[in-house]
Amino acid sequence: MLRTNEQLLSYMERLLAGEQAGGITLASFPPGRRFIRQGETSRYVYVIREGITKCYIREDNGKDYIFEFLGKGEITGELEVIRKTVCLCNIAAITAVTAYAIPADVFAVLLRRDAELNRLVLEELATRIRQTCVRASYQQLYPIEYGLLRLLMLQAEAQVSFSKKDMADYLAITVRSFNRTIRQLREKNIVSMEGLQLDMSAQELDALLRRWE
Repeated sequence: MLRTNEQLLSYMERLLAGEQAGGITLASFPPGRRFIRQGETSRYVYVIREGITKCYIREDNGKDYIFEFLGKGEITGELEVIRKTVCLCNIAAITAVTAYAIPADVFAVLLRRDAELNRLVLEELATRIRQTCVRASYQQLYPIEYGLLRLLMLQAEAQVSFSKKDMADYLAITVRSFNRTIRQLREKNIVSMEGLQLDMSAQELDALLRRWE
């Protein structure tokens, strides 16, 4: 649910310490800032150094669908450089974010000349395909409560607060359905009566999730 890539982050740190860092800068984005925009051309590829972002598509009917939450080391904008197209999706900061901003032309050259970066990007793309398949399967096989509890668990572990809308968009449900599910979980004493905190221990939650698996 929250993707990270420590290997790519380590690569960027080594790259900036060497002689091939020409043009790469460190950019900062406040919570809510959208720094990659769907349908537009991005001049940069970003590798997240700190913070959490959301990757989402806005449909023609105005509804958002969140693919994933991205954390340290995750790369964004690389597909558009590889395919030479406009941005497929939006990337927006949930928390304060700092990211390495690599000019698109610099990234293209590095990808051709640097075997390590080429390998890391291929591994990242392969991981995305696998995780997309896994997510699609559990959304089909498990009830909404399962995905929601995993989100609440992630929220507690990452010490971040996701909005109701973001969680609903990730689960591909309406906010109304989200509120109804929360109410049902509160009636079962799984979620606290106030806020969106889990009202059970990690061991109890793990046992509950295993019932659906």
